[in-house]
Amino acid sequence: MIFLKKFQEFKNYLYKKENIFYLIVVIIIFSLDRFSKISVLNNFNDNTYYINSFINFDLIWNIGIGFGLLSTDTNIIYSLITVIIALVIIFLLYIFVMSESLDKFIYAIILGGALGNFYDRLVYKAVPDFIDLHYNNFHWFTFNVADIFITLGIIVFVLRSFFIKN
Repeated sequence: MIFLKKFQEFKNYLYKKENIFYLIVVIIIFSLDRFSKISVLNNFNDNTYYINSFINFDLIWNIGIGFGLLSTDTNIIYSLITVIIALVIIFLLYIFVMSESLDKFIYAIILGGALGNFYDRLVYKAVPDFIDLHYNNFHWFTFNVADIFITLGIIVFVLRSFFIKN
């Protein structure tokens, strides 16, 4: 009974005009990520493309989570991680719908990126990462557009937590 009441409350919040705007932000971020990945997948081969002395485009397939953590060739572990990511996305969507405007924007940025990478996990069984930042021989982890938005959202969330008190 409590679950049905909470679900009805969630549904009422979901259809608010404000939420529709932020859902459009999620869709735009997801679309930017998809466009970048499709462009890379259609135009790349095994070569590294040198953009300048600090950035390369180098396609790698990440079967783990952020920064290649928990990478494994075991299907059961990969599937378990994918289910956990799906649950986290559902939880973020719930928090997104129930939160205030500034927080909605932060969660929209994170959700757009998370959905982009989750889509790749389902379709390709790996996430294509292709942006390689480096200085001389030091290379940061290779990442993609979705990772940029997830990281920006988390940074803004942490900064908001420090500087804006409820």
